[in-house]
Amino acid sequence: MTVNDVLITHILFHPTGAIFEQNAIRDDEVFQLAISDLSLNDDILQSERITHSIKLIEPNNPFQAVQEACELMNQGILALVSSTGCAAANALQSLTDAMHIPHLFIQRNGDGTPRAECQLNPSPDGERYTLAARPPVRLNDVMITLVSELRWQKFIVFYDSEYDVRGLRGFLDQASRMGLDVSLQQVDRNVTKVFSTLFSTMRMEELNHYRDTLRRAILLLSPRTAQVFIHQAVETNLASKDSHWVYANEEVSDTEIMELVHSALGRMTVIRQIFPLWRDTNIRCIRNNHRISSLLCDPQEGYLQSLEVSSLYLYDSVLMLANAFYRKLEDRKWHSMASLNCMRKSTKPWNGGCHFTIHLTYGRISGLTGLMDFRSNGANSHVQFEILGTSYSETFGKDVKRLATWDSDRGLNGSLRENRAEHGMQGITLKVVTLLEEPFVMVAENILGQPKRYKGFSIDVLDALAKILGFKYEMYQVADGKYGSPQANGSWNGMIGELIGKRADVAISAITITPERENVVDFSKRYLDYSVGILMTKTEERLNIFSLLAPFDLAVWACIAAAIPVVGVMVFLLRRVQSVRTQNPPGPHQPAPVTTSFQSAIWIVYGAFVQQGGESFMSSMALRIAMGSWWLFTLIVCSSYTANLAAYLTVSRMDNAVRTFQDLSKQTELSYGTVRDSAVFEYFRVKGTNPLEQDSTFAELWRTINKNQGQDNSVTSPAEGILVYGHLSLENFVILCLFFPP
Repeated sequence: MTVNDVLITHILFHPTGAIFEQNAIRDDEVFQLAISDLSLNDDILQSERITHSIKLIEPNNPFQAVQEACELMNQGILALVSSTGCAAANALQSLTDAMHIPHLFIQRNGDGTPRAECQLNPSPDGERYTLAARPPVRLNDVMITLVSELRWQKFIVFYDSEYDVRGLRGFLDQASRMGLDVSLQQVDRNVTKVFSTLFSTMRMEELNHYRDTLRRAILLLSPRTAQVFIHQAVETNLASKDSHWVYANEEVSDTEIMELVHSALGRMTVIRQIFPLWRDTNIRCIRNNHRISSLLCDPQEGYLQSLEVSSLYLYDSVLMLANAFYRKLEDRKWHSMASLNCMRKSTKPWNGGCHFTIHLTYGRISGLTGLMDFRSNGANSHVQFEILGTSYSETFGKDVKRLATWDSDRGLNGSLRENRAEHGMQGITLKVVTLLEEPFVMVAENILGQPKRYKGFSIDVLDALAKILGFKYEMYQVADGKYGSPQANGSWNGMIGELIGKRADVAISAITITPERENVVDFSKRYLDYSVGILMTKTEERLNIFSLLAPFDLAVWACIAAAIPVVGVMVFLLRRVQSVRTQNPPGPHQPAPVTTSFQSAIWIVYGAFVQQGGESFMSSMALRIAMGSWWLFTLIVCSSYTANLAAYLTVSRMDNAVRTFQDLSKQTELSYGTVRDSAVFEYFRVKGTNPLEQDSTFAELWRTINKNQGQDNSVTSPAEGILVYGHLSLENFVILCLFFPP
């Protein structure tokens, strides 16, 4: 060949079809960018070029997807690439299986919600033509590994309303086999409404239990929804500093992670998918010792970092297609492409589709997402996650670092278990402030000249900690005898003030965890639930021998007492009249006449009244009418007495019955108060002064409790309310207190 000869190279074109959703603007751009980059890379395609035809469809429209695919097949394509949702993917799978067209499918999830795996239909003849370029969802495996490492036994999973909860089936099955207690709760798009519903439907005790449940949670939400959810949980004081939340999403950026971490109040762990080859620009951007001019290789543009995960797999799918084209030409088993008509029943499938799919299945490339092959049931199985998190420190919730990684081949690489301090406080002496409250902290028997000794439940816990960690402590009682509440100048009194002022290292007592206190000090985990209760002086039972007369008024008893002799006189007179009329001697079959004295008549009437009977001979009609009327009268009186006696005994037991706060606010006979500067005092202040509180009960309670700045009705300690007022026998005084912590 001379220099004047012209070298003519035959270029082979590979027509490829693509179907993308209309809202996926970057997919069209990335697909064309990948084809353009192939022309700059002679390692894969030398004398071949890929031509393409792109169709856009509406999201979740499988009918349109099939229509556009049929049009592409009619034009003539060797392969189909799609980036759609699950509905369109299933429709395209049925079509490509029937026409034997290789189909590379990239699952798309554009709203930011964590992805749930598409359940593709099994091929009827066993031949698979749809290959999943994006790996199956492995978040379940990562999450079950994480909760196992963290030794969680009970937690709640919050999932987005757009998330397909069926994707959690495998996770819940594994959790059930491990004996874990898992709760599920859906989070609507209107997150604020979710929390407002909680406060309108739950009582205080239920909110406390729900707050305890929130200490361990997994969030399967979009980044935006997760940020609003965390913000609302913190604002409503349902989140605590000892909480640990796990946010799991394949697609979450560095900026979104920092926003989540800064919004959270407790510990935050983030699970996301990573692609280590992103930063290996020498492999991606250098060809034949010179840099190729692709947008992916311009570090100033940051184009690669702005792409969605589905776009990255789309780019690598084009590389996989090019690799299969090259390998098929190399083994000289090429089949020409003929146009296919989906509408004709006589249309036969492409006879080269099976061989081309085999080349795709057994091919392997290294692209932007790492290794890609379809040897695992027609799906790309290579995936890697990183687990980022915060830990307890002075800059709590601000520092994010990589804790571990997880990949589909080796599993977890690293440890997520919390480091526990053991024997790390040897030789340290802590100053401990306390407040006496039985049975948590009490004064033990002290020896003269020796420091005060204490006992109680909280002291036992402190001694156990000191033994495990190796520290010593010096304990003293707080001077003002208060637990701690904010003052007008912004300072705190009581034990909280001692901690803030660095005069004490630890405070231990039956102190209540409140949102205001949590903002300035750290609490241990709650070990006892409580509720606000009403404490009243027990009513003395007084014996009254005349209580049996209470059902009837005195006038009624007087009338009854007068009726007995009156009726007795009437019976006496009627018997005398009867005896006068029967002066003749009795016959052989006639009874002897009976004479009745006045005393016996009275006895007969009284016996009938108390329903005990008595001897009576009522041979005349007049006596029968008189005694019958008396018996009816006694029946009515006795029945009324029995009913009134039962009602009287029942009502007497319900005297001074105050069961609820509503009962207490509506009555005026009882005065009531609580311990000043306590959690209950602050609770009623907040509820009673809240303008949004629809119920006026707490406003009325607060007016009475805070009468004269709390000096009239409230006390300085529970002991004062119980002992002092008890000794003074103030039966009309009520103490509002916590059961059990104050």
